Amino acid sequence: MIKNSIEMEKYYIQDIQDNLEKHQESGLVSLDYLEHSTAKYHGKTIYSLYVPKFISEETELILKDAAETMANIMRKVIKEYQKNEKYRKLFGFSKELEELILINPNYDNVLPVCRVDIFLNEETGGYYFCELNTDGSSSMNEDRELCLAFEKTYLYKQLSRDYELNSFELFDSLVDAFLDNYQSYKYKVDKPNIAIVDFLELGCSNEEFEQFRLCFEKRGLNAVICDIRDLSLMDDGLYSDKGMKIDLIYRRAVTSDIMEHKNEVWDFVDGILEEKVCCMGNFCTQVVHDKSLFYILRDEQTKAILSQNENEFIDLHIPYTEELTLEIVKAKKILENKNQWLIKPKNSYGARGIFAGVNFAYDEWEKIVYDHLDKNVIVQQFIMPYQSENIDFHKEDPKLCKYSNLTGLYVYNGKFSGVYSRQANHEII
Repeated sequence: MIKNSIEMEKYYIQDIQDNLEKHQESGLVSLDYLEHSTAKYHGKTIYSLYVPKFISEETELILKDAAETMANIMRKVIKEYQKNEKYRKLFGFSKELEELILINPNYDNVLPVCRVDIFLNEETGGYYFCELNTDGSSSMNEDRELCLAFEKTYLYKQLSRDYELNSFELFDSLVDAFLDNYQSYKYKVDKPNIAIVDFLELGCSNEEFEQFRLCFEKRGLNAVICDIRDLSLMDDGLYSDKGMKIDLIYRRAVTSDIMEHKNEVWDFVDGILEEKVCCMGNFCTQVVHDKSLFYILRDEQTKAILSQNENEFIDLHIPYTEELTLEIVKAKKILENKNQWLIKPKNSYGARGIFAGVNFAYDEWEKIVYDHLDKNVIVQQFIMPYQSENIDFHKEDPKLCKYSNLTGLYVYNGKFSGVYSRQANHEII
């Protein structure tokens, strides 16, 4: 394993500068591999740079603690929401959504899978949480294919002479976590039939779903990919569009999409309500998926259910967050100190609808702020991402440049399971 990622960065930067032609040649081979791989998003090959993210053993321990501590906090919040009517009022969910969230999943771990994203300072080990993903946590296949592509590069050959390089396994480990959790399910069967469900035209990656389907089949289980709207509820259970009775659902459809298409998914919802199917990733995960959690974590009611260490953890690692109201705009000088703030929708994904004050002139920022007042959005302390050098071999004249970093941490059944790293040439990643 890598012992010092900063030292390693200096190593590979120097080698790229000294052997640019060799690196470029192998970089193009890597890109060609990706073009013919399953690394797709909405049918298009994902855009990637040459150098992957290297994580030292020391940094891995920091990430493990960050991921598992936050996952434990999230589980406590979900359980408190389920049992405490007063606490539920903090979230302001509709009665319809609240009723879905209160459905008992009938298994032990209410948070079977999540990916929590952080801004990590690779020099100090400090970090802030950026996003907490439950419904639809994804990109496992992108990580797998990118690691395979990297193995074809000259940089990989150079570094593997001096370092032990390993990647995270994100598929079989998730299947293990789901099947372990399923053993606690109230109505479990010996060999569950499994459906991976989403709105398939909205889903991030049908290729990824196929990899999970194959992993379930390797365990001797029947598994299908199914559009959530094509499920049919019968007297004896929930069925796929191919006529297979489903015992276990891997839900990838995010709750906001389900609520938007609620009149098309009643069979799916009723199947869960009537306890005719186990849904791994039940509606209760919406409690911590919604970005209002960022300010609710500092509410006195939340503090009361957390340990002293967990409350100190939140103070250190959660950016200051509030609902965007006129009162907050004035009290926190959101307009005057525009570079210190950003605006996010409470319930969205894919970096949609995010505005960072640093990217706008004062007049533009003022309009954005007033256009979003009291419209289900949060205003949050802006964290400048850590930057590291990389090179883009899509370009004709590639050069080493600084890129902003975002680090996603997978957690399966409460255990840190891997990393998904993203970079961008601007602050919003």
